[in-house]
Amino acid sequence: MIKKSIINPKNIILSCFIGVSLHPSIPIDEKYQIIADQIINEIHKDSTAYNRLAYLCDTFGPRLSGSKNLEKSINWIIKEMKVDGLDNVKGERVKVPRWVRGNESLKLMKPYEKNLTMLGLGGSIKTPKSGITGDVIVVDNFDELDSISHKIKGKIVLFNAPFTTYGETVKYRYSGASVAAKYGAIASLVRSIGSWSMDTPHTGVMAYEQNIKKIPNAALTIEDAMMLGRMYNRGNKITVNLKMEAKTLGDSWSRNVIAEIKGVEYPEEVIVVGGHIDSWDVGQGAHDDGGACIASWEVLRTIKKLNLKPKRTIRCVLWTNEENGGRGNKAYRDMHIKEIDNHILAIESDGGVFAPEGFGFSGSAEAKNIISDIHKLLTPINANNLSDGGRAADIAPLNDMGVPVMSLKVDNTKYFWYHHTAADTFDKVDFTEFNNCIAAMTIMAYVVAELPYPLPR
Repeated sequence: MIKKSIINPKNIILSCFIGVSLHPSIPIDEKYQIIADQIINEIHKDSTAYNRLAYLCDTFGPRLSGSKNLEKSINWIIKEMKVDGLDNVKGERVKVPRWVRGNESLKLMKPYEKNLTMLGLGGSIKTPKSGITGDVIVVDNFDELDSISHKIKGKIVLFNAPFTTYGETVKYRYSGASVAAKYGAIASLVRSIGSWSMDTPHTGVMAYEQNIKKIPNAALTIEDAMMLGRMYNRGNKITVNLKMEAKTLGDSWSRNVIAEIKGVEYPEEVIVVGGHIDSWDVGQGAHDDGGACIASWEVLRTIKKLNLKPKRTIRCVLWTNEENGGRGNKAYRDMHIKEIDNHILAIESDGGVFAPEGFGFSGSAEAKNIISDIHKLLTPINANNLSDGGRAADIAPLNDMGVPVMSLKVDNTKYFWYHHTAADTFDKVDFTEFNNCIAAMTIMAYVVAELPYPLPR
């Protein structure tokens, strides 16, 4: 009998045991249904994770990279993970960027005076102390800006792009400042990248293009951006004063958080489950991404509490600096580079902890068939919808090296109401939906850890 699971250099998956076929004789959903039900029931009668998320949000608040809030929250998590009796609990040091917002304001001067609600965008430079006063030109997209490029010099550009999808619309936040500066703009504003607003601007990371002058960059609320758009279309002259104290300081040390349930048969083989512990500097980072971090931690605690003994190691990773640099995921890859071939699966949650609908998956067709069978176990919580596309920011470096990856998919109807805003607070988290997210992640991680063979690459 060979008791070590083997992946050869060509990624041909061999049986864990001689004489055992590649696929189990008993369907996965039949073999693990009782355990899956136990996991669901245990999670729903336990409020530990929900209370821990409340404590994380209320005690430490927003957790921007480089902040004391983030490091204090990491200290608390590591301490409590050790109290839980988890294996190999530690923080792995990561150098992260440090951007500080400072005081900021945006005031409409003409056609009348009004204080506009705004948030500077992460990475933006500051304005002079007296601010920048200028007339506003409103455009809906880059093509429209190009068409009136001769009018832009000395003006403040507002990109009033309606939200379609995050992936499509976020380019105005990320690149708008350099695109506007190329034509001589003195500042850039962007309609918040979200589907809804109640005077809640959305912040987020932006970047400057090399060899183009840097100009201050900020987000308006959807309401104010639409109002300025209507004024502009009527021919009104719009003048605003923008003040920002934003600055980028030297890098500082942070940590990725690691904890495990050690596998009893193939401890060197790892299933990763995690989220990112940093957040933006407004709100509490409840859905983005504190909920996922507490849920990933709870995966391990639930397995330990039920005295389950997975064959493979299940590792919780709470990545740092996802929001404005992605340093944590790259550091994890580099620190664990010798283990990558033994990473069987990486699961990430970074879309909020609303009602789970299933997982997105990126990997081989054969692996997807196995994951599809496991999805049947999630039917009781209506999270059995398997879709393509499992890559997310913090597991992408692992996927680039061949590791199959999965992302928890949830009902995201309201996610972009709160995303990167002051409204991303604990009160938006539903107890049952949150616990169903934990259950989905726990069942998926545990069953993959129990397979008689690694997922085929």
